[in-house]
Amino acid sequence: MNANDPESVRADYDRLAEDYATNIYGELKHKPLDCELLTRFAAALRGRGAICDMGCGPGHIARFLHDQGCEVFGLDLSPQMVAKARDLNPDISFREGNMLALDLEDASLAGITAFYAIVNIPAASLPTVFSEMYRVLQPDGLLLLPFHIGDEVVRPQELWGNPVGMEFYRLQPERIKHLLIAAGFVMDEVVERDPYPEIEFQSRRAYILARKPADRAAT
Repeated sequence: MNANDPESVRADYDRLAEDYATNIYGELKHKPLDCELLTRFAAALRGRGAICDMGCGPGHIARFLHDQGCEVFGLDLSPQMVAKARDLNPDISFREGNMLALDLEDASLAGITAFYAIVNIPAASLPTVFSEMYRVLQPDGLLLLPFHIGDEVVRPQELWGNPVGMEFYRLQPERIKHLLIAAGFVMDEVVERDPYPEIEFQSRRAYILARKPADRAAT
């Protein structure tokens, strides 16, 4: 079993769930660009159907969208993360799921948020993830995909005092754009920013807003 086998990643996030929620759940109040992009995303999709927050962690992105009036549910690989999200957000639905094989119907979602949800996905598996996202989006559905910019593989020994074995991948926006286009998406917007000091891990960030074309059926 390699460091980023889904079972290993699940086990690491199960161990992290409590401390992850403590450190991450309130982060949006310190991140104005994230809030701006999420507010615009919510305004574009409000009333159009379900939004899935993939890799939802403790549910703070789903919480923001719900408070913006969207129909949203969260999905995460880690059952302990799902349990924590349910505790923190009892009025929002959360479920276990794997982005490599989504248990969702074709064209069933108006939108997907995936905040740093691909940081532990090996490069060889990204086309599968993006094809699955494309499949479950409705025509004209939107994907908001933030990630860390770079070429490095980060291998922390621990996070918040918890031992971990998984790798974290920094990614180049042009490469991710190419993979999304290959999956069928069109690009609406790409935004980059420097890290907020003393708020988050000090890496440059990218946000891609991509769309499933309105004239294409699910494939």
